[in-house]
Amino acid sequence: MAESAHPLVLRAREAFARSEIKSAENAIEERLRMAGRDINALEMRYQIQKHRGQLGEAARTLDTVIGINSRADWAHNELIGLLVTHGKTADAEQVARSALRTNPNNARAHEMFGLIISNAGELPAGEWHLRRALQIGPRTASCLTHLANNLMKQERLDEAGELFSRAHELAPADAKTLTSWAALCETRGELARAEELIGRAAAASPEEATLPRANLLGKCARTEEALATLNAAKTLTGEAQLARGRIYEQLGRHDEAWQDFVAGKRKLASAGGELQYKSDAVEGLFGRFKQFFTRQNMERMPRAAARSDVPQPVFIIGLPCSGATLVEQILRGHSKMTAGGNLPFLGELRKVAGDALPSQQPFPENLAQSWTADRRYVVTMLRDYYLARAERHDLLTPGKAFFTDKMPFNSVYLPLLKMAFPQAKIVHIERNPLDVCVAVMANDVTQGFNCGYRIEDASHHLAAVFDLYEHYRREIDLGDYTLQYEALVADPKAQTQKLLDYLGLPFEEGCLRAQASGSLGDGSINRYRHYAQQLKPYIGRLRPMMAACGYE
Repeated sequence: MAESAHPLVLRAREAFARSEIKSAENAIEERLRMAGRDINALEMRYQIQKHRGQLGEAARTLDTVIGINSRADWAHNELIGLLVTHGKTADAEQVARSALRTNPNNARAHEMFGLIISNAGELPAGEWHLRRALQIGPRTASCLTHLANNLMKQERLDEAGELFSRAHELAPADAKTLTSWAALCETRGELARAEELIGRAAAASPEEATLPRANLLGKCARTEEALATLNAAKTLTGEAQLARGRIYEQLGRHDEAWQDFVAGKRKLASAGGELQYKSDAVEGLFGRFKQFFTRQNMERMPRAAARSDVPQPVFIIGLPCSGATLVEQILRGHSKMTAGGNLPFLGELRKVAGDALPSQQPFPENLAQSWTADRRYVVTMLRDYYLARAERHDLLTPGKAFFTDKMPFNSVYLPLLKMAFPQAKIVHIERNPLDVCVAVMANDVTQGFNCGYRIEDASHHLAAVFDLYEHYRREIDLGDYTLQYEALVADPKAQTQKLLDYLGLPFEEGCLRAQASGSLGDGSINRYRHYAQQLKPYIGRLRPMMAACGYE
């Protein structure tokens, strides 16, 4: 911004400080009629628009400032924050990238970019940017807390604890730091300490502490107290309303539970920028996939050679909430296995293939270019891109044989998987689709073209993905292994032994830690029966899938 402000801008600032918004606006608009490129005046216009909640107008004002002065760090940073607050994370990410290209020493942009990509699962890269922000900028409680949360997700709990402690020293009453620290204590089983921290967070910000307190009470089997905590809140976020729905379910109040699931999902879709599932677009895309990925075409595709110098991915595929996390927990107990979590790498191969094989035809039709001898190298690029991304996530650990990738709906990109990793192990998990539908509605599921916000969209997408998967099974030799969730719950040791036999690994007792810790249970089996009326309109769409998997 300019070093000195015009008298009209000064007048507007004084009026704004007195909450005389209209007077401030009149002064600023008068100044901008005289000098439309006055950045001080534009900054004041932005503050007024932000105060009024005028997101679109505020964003356009910031864009104007950046167009006048691309090195206006404050404008970049405000725009990133504005977009994140209103659920436009993808746009915020692009603005952050632009800000860091313009000024690599913009500490605040490093912090916000690190937070955005950490929330997207890019934990090592997110950690780097958060540490960079602390290195070149002020040591703030918010940045220390963001970094601690990142390390918590990487299971580096001791480091995270130290960072929470340092953040607390800087801002003892910061509710976000206190609730995040409480979550760490919960993970460690230090429930009394977690309750103390949440209590202190509630004193600073009751709204911020509502959901963490309810979650902790639920974990301590104090269900009625958890419900009372949520009911006492003035308003509930979408996530909090889903939590209350799950509590109602535990109490056997299933109609109220479903109402909260529906309302919570509606709030989450709105907060994310009015997210919508476009069934016609999905059907069109999947139709093109089925038309192109035929046995004849797949036989023409090149295949990458296996790399023997690094651990190999094990793809755990299936519908969301079908048990992939449980299977990964079991496998991570093996000495030859590293848990990768929800890795976005396979889906990214679509763009890699598009960049390597530019064409007027989109993906997947552009893959036909790989049929000629001079383009067969593309599959090696796909393989090495995936492994390079895995290396950045510390998944290529020496001495390990495998790492897991359990990203929901990876099955959509099975042809790319078989091109890059033709010998890959694929574990396909089946679970009653009706139970999956209930689980999707009860939790914040963000994958799958925004299918998780309405039951009609969830059921449509589950059926569409199943139909595509059945097509791939007919046209591609997948070499996959089917594991039924219900069978795993009923007999974990026998099913684990069969799974390890498929992977070529010896049985190890560590694989049953999930069973010993109580994360195996039958409470989620036949959960759908409590919601028979709500699910009834969608059973017809799911019936072919249920019949094929033995759930009819």
